Amino acid sequence: MAKEFKSYSMELAGRTLTVDIGRVAAQANGAAFMHYGDTTVLCTTTASKEPREGIDFFPLSIEYEEKMYAVGKIPGGFNKREGKASEHAVLTSRVIDRPMRPLFPKDYRNDVTIDCLVMSVDPDCGPEVTAMLGASIATSISDIPFDGPIAATQVGMVDGELVFNPTSAQRKVTDLALTVASTRDKVIMIEAGANEVPEDKMIEAIFAAHALNQQIIAFIDTIVAECGKEKHAYASHVIPADLWEDMTTVFPAEVMEEAVFADEKQIRDKNIFAMKEQLKARYEGNHDEWMGLIDEALYNYQKKTVRKMILKDQKRPDGRKLDQIRPLAAEVDIVPRVHGSAMFTRGQTQICDVCTLAPISESQKIDGLDENETSKRYMHHYNFPSYSVGETKVSRGPGRREIGHGALAERALLPVLPSEEEFPYAIRCVSETFESNGSTSMASTCASCMALMAAGVPIKAMVGGISCGLVTGETDDDYVLLTDIQGLEDFFGDMDFKVTGTHKGITAIQMDIKIHGLTRPIIEGAIARCREARFFIMDNVMSKVIEAPRTELSKYAPKIITVQIDPQKIGDVVGKQGKVINRIIDETGVKIDISEDGTVAICGTDPDMMAKAKNTIEIIVTEFHEGQRLSGTVVSIREFGAFIEFAPGKEGMVHISKVCKERINRIEDVLTLGDHVDVVCLGKDKMGRFSFSIKDANKKAEETVEA
Repeated sequence: MAKEFKSYSMELAGRTLTVDIGRVAAQANGAAFMHYGDTTVLCTTTASKEPREGIDFFPLSIEYEEKMYAVGKIPGGFNKREGKASEHAVLTSRVIDRPMRPLFPKDYRNDVTIDCLVMSVDPDCGPEVTAMLGASIATSISDIPFDGPIAATQVGMVDGELVFNPTSAQRKVTDLALTVASTRDKVIMIEAGANEVPEDKMIEAIFAAHALNQQIIAFIDTIVAECGKEKHAYASHVIPADLWEDMTTVFPAEVMEEAVFADEKQIRDKNIFAMKEQLKARYEGNHDEWMGLIDEALYNYQKKTVRKMILKDQKRPDGRKLDQIRPLAAEVDIVPRVHGSAMFTRGQTQICDVCTLAPISESQKIDGLDENETSKRYMHHYNFPSYSVGETKVSRGPGRREIGHGALAERALLPVLPSEEEFPYAIRCVSETFESNGSTSMASTCASCMALMAAGVPIKAMVGGISCGLVTGETDDDYVLLTDIQGLEDFFGDMDFKVTGTHKGITAIQMDIKIHGLTRPIIEGAIARCREARFFIMDNVMSKVIEAPRTELSKYAPKIITVQIDPQKIGDVVGKQGKVINRIIDETGVKIDISEDGTVAICGTDPDMMAKAKNTIEIIVTEFHEGQRLSGTVVSIREFGAFIEFAPGKEGMVHISKVCKERINRIEDVLTLGDHVDVVCLGKDKMGRFSFSIKDANKKAEETVEA
């Protein structure tokens, strides 16, 4: 007997969204079996029965699982099963996390896991937005405390017109890849990549998505009303009132203000550490139950103090004005011998970026669920060592944060990169964090832009980036925007609104918030602040160091020349089992990439060897013609003549009568194997075969080609 379940449907952007409740995963706290077109995603939410001991944060995990069977593939590798989450899966998990996390109670300490299992993919119905909606529904109907729901919409822009949840064909040509998540009243998350979209158009797209999200929320409310469970009670985690009263007596407000009001992070950390040690000595043996709460109590006290200073006194911890950027510095060529390098410093945030160029064949291959994305020519990697914040920790490779920051800077620069036809290179930028005190991803964008220009990559425009912070009061109208937030303002503030772009428009946005959403005036104000600040950075700092891409590549960078051949001749260049192309590579030391359209890219550092490889390929694909001059090597001698190799797999015969002016009886008297000779093509003989002459090689010819 089939299990009874409830099914709900709505039309969303021209396709049907269906949610099955009670059909599967009944033991989870909440489960939604999502269908959008033929895309199927199972979303579940579970929570531990007891809070985790000894932590001062909410332990939320988001898992977006890509299964290769969803697109009819078997995973590669020896084990033939899915392993570590792909970069795309990590980024999607982060996009789901950002609008969900602020809506859980701040004092909730139970472990919560939201799992989104992608089971089938319809190319025209994105599994990412389906998973976001499913995560919201599964959590909203569960018994886990959650102030939702949220809804999410993807927005594209094709021929200047906005499209919602774009199809596969639309994603190929869109100038905008925007994801907007909303609550009932406000926008709670923005993620965007854009081809220099103007600020007013971006704002229009954000609030068009917000309007559509309200329809989705009304749909989710219907499901929650019928299927939602009563939210369970939980042990609230709060600082004891007696501890708070004693701490604020020992350290009055003016003392805490003096402790956090400092230009340098190290001074603030030293001040807080001294206060911590004083409290430890005060409570040890007297209030042992408070010892494990000192860190959290001091954190909350700092937060309250900083927020009050900013919101009420208009005073930032380092003394800057609300719209003032920290001291800036930039330089290029900081690292010798690499293909391009630059360093960007903003206050105590410092990024060194190194750019590397390579043949297209070294592009990253992607084996994922999106049929439109099979390779990545531009790669941006971001590293965050512990020394950058004065700590010590063994590096275990990039985590989700590092992957996210690298992807944001990558997305910021993609719109200005030259096409593969204009610049046939794979490009990798690596951002090394030397020092961190707020918004290293935006510093990475600036440093990477300069490194690309220093490397000679002909980018279309300069790209800068900056973040804007926020501190809110009791009402929607009571708020303060902060240009260029440092770490303390990020930790204790309500928003980290990152925007990158050119003088023409926006190339990327990432918005992280800790409150239940932003109003339109806040979003418009943040975008305007970021525009003004990035213009200042590009015009007064970056362009002073390097104004335009260099016209020549570094002498250490590989050079690439291209040859266009008839696609039918690709087999001649490759040869049987690759023998011809491998021989060219062995003789010249170059790398050769051949595209299906007949584009041959020759990559190397020695111009003479590259020219030799180019000429060899041209000989292989060019038909001989009368009067053509060539050079070659004697590879075979017969009684009637000698065979000359002009290029691997390309030979011609010189008859004994055409070897020299004088009559000879034996070719061996004049030629030996391995001799390098010049010949001229005499055209076809009576049997239709091309013949060549050594003795006539000095005569005038129509064309000269040297091998």
